Amino acid sequence: MPLKKQSVRIGIIGFGTVGAGTAKILLRKGRQLERKLGFPLVLKNIADLDTKRDRGIKLPAGVLISNANTILNDPEIDIVVELMGGIHPAKEFILQAIRNGKHVVTANKALLATEGQEIFKAAEKNNVDIGFEASVAGSIPIIKVVRESLIGNSIQSIYGIINGTSNYILTKMTEEGVDFSSALKEAQALGYAEADPTFDIEGIDSAHKLTILVSLAFGVPFSFKKIYTEGITKITPLDIQFASEFGYKIKLLAIAKQSGKDVEVRIHPTMLPDSHMIAGVNGVFNAIYIESDATGPQLYYGRGAGEMPTGSAVVSDIADIAGGIRNRAADRVQKTIIPEHSDLSIKKIDDIQTCYYLRFSAFDKPGVLSRISGILGEYNISIKSMIQKGRQADKAVPVVMMTHEAREKDMVQALRKIDRLSAVSGKTVYLRVEGGES
Repeated sequence: MPLKKQSVRIGIIGFGTVGAGTAKILLRKGRQLERKLGFPLVLKNIADLDTKRDRGIKLPAGVLISNANTILNDPEIDIVVELMGGIHPAKEFILQAIRNGKHVVTANKALLATEGQEIFKAAEKNNVDIGFEASVAGSIPIIKVVRESLIGNSIQSIYGIINGTSNYILTKMTEEGVDFSSALKEAQALGYAEADPTFDIEGIDSAHKLTILVSLAFGVPFSFKKIYTEGITKITPLDIQFASEFGYKIKLLAIAKQSGKDVEVRIHPTMLPDSHMIAGVNGVFNAIYIESDATGPQLYYGRGAGEMPTGSAVVSDIADIAGGIRNRAADRVQKTIIPEHSDLSIKKIDDIQTCYYLRFSAFDKPGVLSRISGILGEYNISIKSMIQKGRQADKAVPVVMMTHEAREKDMVQALRKIDRLSAVSGKTVYLRVEGGES
């Protein structure tokens, strides 16, 4: 049966979890989408090397093929959807699609964070659009919010829980008191964590996503390599317990905030007050908290991954681009131009100022606390509150402090000196605190 003349034709490269979710929505909700758009979206081909595995969806005959070049070089296909992941050959496929005048939709945050400058430059040159809503926070429409809904705002800060795997692990540790290793194994058993979870638990996945958000929110060129990134592997149930006693939760937080000509961009475990809007975001859910001048604080919450939530975000981009194609409104194409240079610079981690949680293992001897507090004072670090647990002869016991705001460089130097004290056992644990200074 011939395709309808007014239809917009789509080719998908990659038939994994997100590819299957996208195909399910396009095929099962085709009539609904046509009613809303005024024209049909036609899934012409899906390319994947594995054409035999059951994805839980029955495709029309001839749709599933093994050669991506068939899609890239088909003059009838208007939109190429890249859902294979990774850097290569995804980058080459996207650039080939752009050169062939095709619009592109992708969920590939790693590719955009590391190669985005080249891709967006090619899209601008060839007058095509790049849709990437699914690259950050799954079903949460945060890309649309930042580049469209908040266009009249100056964004001041972004705080995000944008990795469901790490959030699930920390939630499990918080609610059940289990250690990191046990929580990770359960996350893997449930399919929330990969066999190799490095990108999730070391903060790399979050850094990819934050790179994209920072570029849109502050006009900073893609700067993945400049983002300070620290994972959750060193978090212990003991620190979670002490955080609770102070009235805090520990979250792997993506932070971006502007101060003058500097932007802080960092990923690390962070203590947040229980009262903070995203402190209660648990399990595999994501949340992004944005403060901007006209709207004030806003919270966006939802599922950050998965077949259907992410597929929904992909279809949203397809529909947006298809509307521009069908209406022949070249000026309506939503280009995302990331500048090659910026007036803003990314602040080094050494120069940030924040409050801190400190956990020392100290022998209970006269003068130990005064020596620790004295060294902190030498580096302009003042103590806000303190907890000391128990007394044991000849054994180190935990001493926990919360500080007022201090500079990271000063804190690192002070702890280096404290850790050399004979009365202190092992390396001091420290966590950064947000929202903790009155």
